[in-house]
Amino acid sequence: MPNNQFKRGELYSFITGKASTAVARRLQKNFKLAGIEITIEQWSVLYHLWKEDGLSQQQLCDATFRDKPSITRLVDNLEKLKLVKRVPSKDDRRSNLIYLTPEADQLQSRTMEVANQTLNEALEGVTHGQVEIAKEVLHMVYENLK
Repeated sequence: MPNNQFKRGELYSFITGKASTAVARRLQKNFKLAGIEITIEQWSVLYHLWKEDGLSQQQLCDATFRDKPSITRLVDNLEKLKLVKRVPSKDDRRSNLIYLTPEADQLQSRTMEVANQTLNEALEGVTHGQVEIAKEVLHMVYENLK
């Protein structure tokens, strides 16, 4: 028996990103208000590099769920902003590793502060238990489809 307890169209608009899009728009707005001139797409790449510097472009594709052309374009633009640099891999000459610059390191705390503020806005009135249930359900959806 199907487990679809949503009205027609309700689930699709929610799971395909209604909440995610709202958070992304607010985060972009909050970046702009804070004088941070990067896109949330660029920030998502920086975020993964702050967790582990020196990732390959393929690893960034996997981490951000983006395709190779998108990551190439994002890394190109981050290079123009002097936030990352490409370094040829010593193990595979066909591959570049992406490293943060000191300018990117200086952005980390400011952007994380704005991101946390945005998340707090998004989760206002939501209990810890509700957050845990939502995480569990979305993880199950992802695992069912990966």
